Amino acid sequence: MVLPEGLARFNRVVTNRVAKPFVGWLPGFGLLVHKGRRSGREFRTPLSVFRTEDGFAVALTYGPGADWVKNVLAAGGAEVITRRRKYRVVDPELVHDESRRSMPTPVRQFLGLLDVQDFLLVKRE
Repeated sequence: MVLPEGLARFNRVVTNRVAKPFVGWLPGFGLLVHKGRRSGREFRTPLSVFRTEDGFAVALTYGPGADWVKNVLAAGGAEVITRRRKYRVVDPELVHDESRRSMPTPVRQFLGLLDVQDFLLVKRE
């Protein structure tokens, strides 16, 4: 199940604007800095970001068709700001994983309730 587009719009307009000042330093959250694939404009998208052995994993709660996902894939990378540190990330990879193994256990269980099975994996440069 992918979360509805109406919720995505609400988050873009309301939740993201409130969250942006805090996500760069809260554990489990981050700010994804990416360029628009057509406009070239810089975007800053607050996300739940989880460390992996060589980079980060992001649960695609709105599905792999989200604009920010397309932008990162088209550019081949982006920047992630988390816990007050900035990382250049490359080699984005869409992964369909019903077991959600790249997520921490409590998050894995929550994502199971939402039936989220798609993830974006990126590597730290």
